[in-house]
Amino acid sequence: MKINCPLVLKVLTSFIREESHKAGFEHNIIGLSGGLDSTVCAYLAVKAMGSKHLFGLIMPFKNYDQEGVSLAEEVGQLLEIKVEKIDISPQIESYFSSHPVDNPVLRGNKIARERMSILYDYSARLEAMILGTSNKTELLIGYGTIHGDLACGINPMGDLYKTQVQELGRYLNVPQKILSRKPTAGLWPGQTDEDEIGLSYEELDRILFSLVDERLTVEEVIKAGYEEKKVRRVAELIRKSEYKRKMPPIAKLSERTVGHDFLYPYDWGK
Repeated sequence: MKINCPLVLKVLTSFIREESHKAGFEHNIIGLSGGLDSTVCAYLAVKAMGSKHLFGLIMPFKNYDQEGVSLAEEVGQLLEIKVEKIDISPQIESYFSSHPVDNPVLRGNKIARERMSILYDYSARLEAMILGTSNKTELLIGYGTIHGDLACGINPMGDLYKTQVQELGRYLNVPQKILSRKPTAGLWPGQTDEDEIGLSYEELDRILFSLVDERLTVEEVIKAGYEEKKVRRVAELIRKSEYKRKMPPIAKLSERTVGHDFLYPYDWGK
């Protein structure tokens, strides 16, 4: 699972620059959390477009992740990009005061969607392409919120497993305190990704790599020495979250249906 970091850097910076320009954008915008994925993505964007072309939004909820907020601000200073902080607590609390719920996942989904709603508003204001920060691990198991953190204009991170993002982060000289920090979305006090998933990213990535990239069957991965219960759970997470990795299906009525037959790229006609 080792990656060629210089090559990956070249490919991803070219991807950000070319895809942004194809869509008519000279600027990028990103939600900064102080976590590894958004930090690495910000580093890539600055290398691709320059610090004057990246805008960072920090969107804390209450005081759930003050460490993340401080680290996000530090990243903005290190990269010399413009950063703005918006506290989303008032609108979230207003909604749940009228529509209360005890389920922390439902609350977390609302928080994630509020953040993305603000990112899209700022994207329009600043004419900036939104950079997605969901990595391959999260995408494969469906660990993300539709129209929340899964939404974006382009996603440079989506073909890198979490452990590969860490490897790239080390190559980019991302601060060690971010590299070693436990991943969290700051959705509720004490929330961490690995606790919620029930597996360490290192173990999860090895199982995913075996199932997806090496195309081994569940039985073959189990025979390779992985715990059966974990392998079957990961395989089920991949299966159940397939809908999150696709555009909504469109019922076919005509000869040329978007997503079925009309598959030209967006520069069609040039």
